[in-house]
Amino acid sequence: MGERSLWRRAAIWLVAFCAFYLGFAYLAAPEFWTWRERGFRTQRFEMVTHTPQGIPGDPINAGLIGTEKEVVHAFAVAGWDTADAVTLRTAVDIGESVLFSRPYPDAPISRLLFEGRAQDLAFEKPVGDSADRRHHVRFWQTNTVGDDGRPLWLGAASFDRGVGLSHDTGAITHHIGADIDAERNLLIGDLSTAGMLTSTSEIPGIGATKNGRNGGGDPYFTDGMAVVGVLKQLP
Repeated sequence: MGERSLWRRAAIWLVAFCAFYLGFAYLAAPEFWTWRERGFRTQRFEMVTHTPQGIPGDPINAGLIGTEKEVVHAFAVAGWDTADAVTLRTAVDIGESVLFSRPYPDAPISRLLFEGRAQDLAFEKPVGDSADRRHHVRFWQTNTVGDDGRPLWLGAASFDRGVGLSHDTGAITHHIGADIDAERNLLIGDLSTAGMLTSTSEIPGIGATKNGRNGGGDPYFTDGMAVVGVLKQLP
């Protein structure tokens, strides 16, 4: 068998493998999870997010009371960046950031659903020179208001410790650190240190969990509480 024939066969096998991986990770496996969790949209789920395929995601562990303008302002003052929207361009940019250790402080954050809706706002705080590792949080505005009439935002905060393959689907994703309470406390601590909070309180979250798993199959543990901060009102 000639060398050219060997290279041709190797190329065919490589293309076949790539096609199989893409089909499994981004079509077959998500469809399986959609079937497995099909009932979640008709049930009442509290204090936990889901992936678009219905896989349970990061728990709700933080909250803020304030207007959208006040939320964005508070994170800017605290040194967090507003995440870019997910587009083809930003997907390429975050890939280059991870591969070549290029800074991308406002890299996009993937969609998670809470009560059937994707996040309204997302913020991040990079760790290192790329988007590989970062503190990040997604927020959803709710119909509930605080004592002062401003809306309650519920959020899911976690730490991206690196990029890898989802344990459930095999798709490329960020893996989170297990101690999500530490991320909740860091977020609230940053806002408090920046002078953006007037008070904090705890509300029940997902409940104490020792062996939770998020949408990428990553383990987490939590005391099950969500800390809610009241933002300073802007003039």
